[in-house]
Amino acid sequence: MWFQKEIRLPAFKRGFHLITQHITKNVGILPSVGCMHVFIKHTSAALTLNENADPSVRVDFETTMNKIIPENQAQFTHTLEGDDDMPAHLKSSIIGSSVTIPISGNRINLGTWQGIYLCEFRDQGGSREIVITVFGE
Repeated sequence: MWFQKEIRLPAFKRGFHLITQHITKNVGILPSVGCMHVFIKHTSAALTLNENADPSVRVDFETTMNKIIPENQAQFTHTLEGDDDMPAHLKSSIIGSSVTIPISGNRINLGTWQGIYLCEFRDQGGSREIVITVFGE
């Protein structure tokens, strides 16, 4: 079984946002065993798996990423789209553009405290396109 669907997420403000439910509500019935691959079609946002219970984790992610790659750096030459653009590209490359999650018993098999995050690195990122691919039996 193979299934693929593209969805458009609503615009999220800059930060780290749980999107697990946005993903699962768009895939329908999952196979008994398989994998789900989730890919973001953008270069200034990313996807990751992490803590889904305590919102302070999202604040700490944002704080840490901004310390690692601050805005308004004189060495950045890609600045036409704003001070947050080049840092967003770098952050996106560090975090990554996709996650792959096992499927077991017709459900995605995340850990108890895991969720899928949209990492929005732009102040005005807008809606984001996601490709969800499911394969299994």
